[in-house]
Amino acid sequence: MKKILLAVTLLLGFTVTAGAQTVLLNAAGATFPYPIYSKWFDVYHTQHPGVQINYQSIGSGGGIRQLMAGTVDFGASDGPMTDDQIKEFRDKRGTSVLHFPTVLGAVVPTYNVEGVSGELNFSQKALAGIYLGTITKWNDPEIARTNPGMKLPSADIVVIHRSDGSGTTYIWTDFLSKASQDWKSKVGNGTSVNWPVGLGGKGNEGVSGLVKQTPDSIGYVELIYALQNNIPFGKVQNAAGKFLKASLEGVTAAAAGAAKSMPDDFRVSITNAPGATAYPISSFTWVLVPSRIPDAAKRSAIKDLLKWMITQGQSYNEALSYSQLPKPIVAREMNAISLIQ
Repeated sequence: MKKILLAVTLLLGFTVTAGAQTVLLNAAGATFPYPIYSKWFDVYHTQHPGVQINYQSIGSGGGIRQLMAGTVDFGASDGPMTDDQIKEFRDKRGTSVLHFPTVLGAVVPTYNVEGVSGELNFSQKALAGIYLGTITKWNDPEIARTNPGMKLPSADIVVIHRSDGSGTTYIWTDFLSKASQDWKSKVGNGTSVNWPVGLGGKGNEGVSGLVKQTPDSIGYVELIYALQNNIPFGKVQNAAGKFLKASLEGVTAAAAGAAKSMPDDFRVSITNAPGATAYPISSFTWVLVPSRIPDAAKRSAIKDLLKWMITQGQSYNEALSYSQLPKPIVAREMNAISLIQ
């Protein structure tokens, strides 16, 4: 009889723990925040044994697709959903989707240039030109200009990019769209784009692996991934013309202005933000939640989890190289959570 009861409860989406009902939340999406999400969900489950979170780090594009299909309870993306995607979601699911910023992070250029062991400076023009395929040599004048005294080879630049739908790609291409009108008109931004040049690698590990094994290559990865794996990365010219290495302080500076101008739906870009100390390839990352959740237990669990993530959960951010949310944005999000019905 006990076996039959257990089978029934599992079919209903619950597990049985010491006679108590445990809510299972399934989620999927961005790899960018995976280290902090993994930490959060583990700590939250320890503090709230009645809630189990299963998060699949499959990329922002996959998270949006699974949310659209209704196979997850919430999704995660480093690029906000477009108006067309939100309309499609509403048409398919009969409800809207809400965006909740959770943390701030950065994307960095990593490289493997034979004979160069120092830290390279990349102008906005150089990065856009490299990825457009108009700057093809490491000793190009635009690269040499910002790296005086550095002996750069005449070797061809091998461009590496993500092959999968990726929020990291969204952040990178969003920055390039602001850095270069040519990039904006010819390629644009998105979790996936039609790359003018280059080789594709799946995930941060695929990109970094290709860069490591390919002489004279350049790629882009998340800051946390670069730090955890001791991957060298360069400085990037910001909107004020300063060359900055990615840091928590630089990301926080990039977000400072967003607190005042953040729209009600929280969809905002902070790449190439103004300010001498703002790191230019910074971004929020979002949890995507249906505005109507019929299952009362899951609805309650998701709302409480969101509140915990943007308040108590923020204390874990710096140890994993993420910046905390600005407090004015947290206050607005706490109010927006009430929109989940």
